[in-house]
Amino acid sequence: MAFRPRGSRPRRTLLAALVAASVAVPVAGAARPAAVPAPAPALLAPMTAATPAALDERYAVNRDGIRAAEQMAADHGDRKRAAVLRAMTEPTRHFLTFDGRDGGRTTEVLGDLSRAERIAVLVPGSDTNLDTYGRLRAGAVALRQQLGDGSAVIAWLGYGTPGTVSPEAMTPGRADEAVPHLRRFIVELRAAKPTARTSLLCHSYGSVVCARGASGLRVDDIVLYGSPGTGTDHVGRLHSRATVWAGRGSDDWIAAVPHARLRLPFVTVGFGTDPVTKEFGARTFDAGTGGHSDYLKPGSVPLKNIARIVSGQTRSVEGRHA
Repeated sequence: MAFRPRGSRPRRTLLAALVAASVAVPVAGAARPAAVPAPAPALLAPMTAATPAALDERYAVNRDGIRAAEQMAADHGDRKRAAVLRAMTEPTRHFLTFDGRDGGRTTEVLGDLSRAERIAVLVPGSDTNLDTYGRLRAGAVALRQQLGDGSAVIAWLGYGTPGTVSPEAMTPGRADEAVPHLRRFIVELRAAKPTARTSLLCHSYGSVVCARGASGLRVDDIVLYGSPGTGTDHVGRLHSRATVWAGRGSDDWIAAVPHARLRLPFVTVGFGTDPVTKEFGARTFDAGTGGHSDYLKPGSVPLKNIARIVSGQTRSVEGRHA
């Protein structure tokens, strides 16, 4: 029998997936969300206070920017994008940041940030942009309802997410681009809300973003769910004082992704150790029986347990390692 190096099968599978994605992307990239034009956003000073007056002023500036982007999308003939943006201008919607260019970057607040004692920041995964933003917002709404009064949920679409079927979804490049923006936002948030309990909730490829930026972030919890890996093999290498949690639904297809890293001459493919395993060292939580998009589904086990983590009530959330 020929000698087979340990772990060669996952590496071969990973390389095959990368090649397949490289072929698929040019075909799927004909109508990219980034193709819709939008004006440059207004320049805003760093957020240093979360008083009602300061927040209202910021929300108003971004609402004007969204209206301008809506008009440009309509002039471009993209009625779907224009409709999404029109909904964002409703008086009940509150945006700390907005940039409609290159697929969109937004930071939306659900709840009263000025009075919040518990804050959850959602970092989404692949294929999240202005055209698909409703999925991210629906999860944020469900979590805010689960948390109740005294809480705020922030949907942070602060980076250009990769396509699910693309080489970028298997490499850390997009995450590395996102890290400075995430760190800057958390620094501003902590300056504005220094005493609030703050948790970073990281879905799918978003867990790569959070892991790459974890060092030095002043957050209480980092929650990884539906994660393909983090780019490191142990929680200690995140160099974070936060409590790191990991969970995966039993019907989540991400479990089948090879948990390996393949170092090629110009790029590393894959994200290493499965975060829900004992070897990784995170605390695990019960994520129920749902699939990859079900973690913040109203009434679900993972939604309830993630809300408990955000609230610091973690006695009953523990799950088993894979």
